[in-house]
Amino acid sequence: MNPCANMTETIQSRRQFLKALAAGAATLALPHRSISAGVASLHAVKGSSAPALAFPEPASGPPAEDSPRPNIVLIMTDDQGYGDLGATGNPVIKTPHIDALAAQSAAMSNFYVSPVCAPTRACLMTGRYNYRTRAIDTFVGRAMMDPEETTLAELLRDAGYETGIFGKWHLGDNYPLRPTEQGFAESLVHRGGGIGQPSDPPGGEGKYTDPILAHNGELKPFKGYCTDVYFDHALAWIEKSAAAGRNFFAYIPTNAPHGPFDDVPNELLEQYKQMDLANDRFPQDKGHKLPQNANLDTHARIFAMITNIDQNVGRLLNKLDALNLADNTIVIFMVDNGPNTRRYVAGFKGNKSDVHEGGIRSPFFIRWPRALKSGRTSDRIAAHIDLLPTLLEACNVQKPDDLKLDGRSLLPLLSGRDDDWPDRMIVIQSHRGDKPVLYHHFAARTQQWKLLNASGFNREQLTGEPKFELYDMAADPYETNDVAAQHPDIVQDLKTRYEAWFKDVSSTRPDNYAPPRIHIGTPHENPTTLTRQDWRHVKGSPWAGDSNGYWELYAARTAEYDIHLRFPALPADATVILDLSGRKLESPAQKGRTEYTFKSVGIEEGNLRLTAAIKTDNDTKGPHQIDILCR
Repeated sequence: MNPCANMTETIQSRRQFLKALAAGAATLALPHRSISAGVASLHAVKGSSAPALAFPEPASGPPAEDSPRPNIVLIMTDDQGYGDLGATGNPVIKTPHIDALAAQSAAMSNFYVSPVCAPTRACLMTGRYNYRTRAIDTFVGRAMMDPEETTLAELLRDAGYETGIFGKWHLGDNYPLRPTEQGFAESLVHRGGGIGQPSDPPGGEGKYTDPILAHNGELKPFKGYCTDVYFDHALAWIEKSAAAGRNFFAYIPTNAPHGPFDDVPNELLEQYKQMDLANDRFPQDKGHKLPQNANLDTHARIFAMITNIDQNVGRLLNKLDALNLADNTIVIFMVDNGPNTRRYVAGFKGNKSDVHEGGIRSPFFIRWPRALKSGRTSDRIAAHIDLLPTLLEACNVQKPDDLKLDGRSLLPLLSGRDDDWPDRMIVIQSHRGDKPVLYHHFAARTQQWKLLNASGFNREQLTGEPKFELYDMAADPYETNDVAAQHPDIVQDLKTRYEAWFKDVSSTRPDNYAPPRIHIGTPHENPTTLTRQDWRHVKGSPWAGDSNGYWELYAARTAEYDIHLRFPALPADATVILDLSGRKLESPAQKGRTEYTFKSVGIEEGNLRLTAAIKTDNDTKGPHQIDILCR
């Protein structure tokens, strides 16, 4: 049986794709950096010749316990979407290196992620549903993962691996939530959920080129485009780890192609501006048609960002070859959620933030020449929660007995040892709000059926009765025919199972959805910078100029603290107000000021809530950022 027989018809089978790569096609030259001739021949349209890599035929299954452990490179892009690759049927975008990686990989053809980014990252890092981790949304204090969670990086670090992250963390910017406290010995990341957000450091606002990044907790300026910077540092770190004879786990979660879109690779942008990117250029004979009109400039910018990622993937693969590491290095490519605009998703319905397939389906390619056959594809349902157990098994790392996981190892499926693979239900749920709401914007998927209520990600509450949709995914992978009315028994069964899941994940710990506290007054981070990314929003639109919120903190020691507020230039004389769990301090500030410091504020060890405000005759609003220095 063709291993891709159950993939959607829009997508080429992996065997057809391999043949297309071998056959070759006309090329469109795109700017490129140091890559070998074999890979350079791929910087063109889908269908170009793949590099001739001669890997030995793998044995069935992972290496024995006494075999050398594999290295791991995990690449996850931000807002890219399922259809933004030649390998998934896109005839326009240029991703030759990722396409070649796909052709050399095993794959999961029904792989799910959350509809937005931080929840996917929490699931991936822990092997657990994000509702167990406190990271339930993307901002205003809802994207911080509980520091007591056990991460993949911690488990691999404790097993002797070097661990590094290069790109987007989005699970907490302060101690003890940063990647350096969560298992990564090497960390080069931007703050918050992306560059161009209120968490940007002063001087680094919106700068994809020459960004200011946190390197092992210290903010530093870097030269170059952010994606290039991440890969530059990842490759140097991989080479250093290999020279030391150490296994490594390199996690490269890019923030591209997440917006804003004003700062993108220029040469690539000019190439795409010369191309016809209209929606009628994309296959629409299956599933859901694209709207007639598209924002062509925005799509040119997004495609330029994606092709830049692809070029860096080419550099990475070349580096592994040059270091003779390719054979026993696991390389994974996936995305974090659906595309950030309505564009080609291989006929699926929806995009980022949706619980239909276009919002939650990700490509999943895993290349491990020593152990997995290229071209092998499993159509069994899988998800982000499965990464941790899969990689632990691959690396012969034992799971702690007291660690409860929601995911399963996919190695039996990827290596052909799947004779007894029981069906299961995977649940995806995300929406705005401080607490998840039963039935609100969720999807429950078994191998055949999918129950969902697409009630809207941006709504904090569920209004009215849920409107359940049911799809037979074996017969209708594009979700074109809602059969809920014809199968009330299946709706009830999946609904009951979903309710049990919701109750379970919501009772993981006391006060399950309260945000973790940011620690101040520790030697690990001093000063501590608070941003609107992590405040609990109470007034106005969450990041609007007139909004405000508060931060839940823990003071590690009784001491005096300088509390420095930054804000836009005052349009008039104002009063600056600081509230520490009900203790208020006030001071006048003259028109034109952009900062104010409350000096030598005594704070006792323990929990506290910090609120700050700038009050004029016409308005009261929160600060842009706050620095807290323990004296």
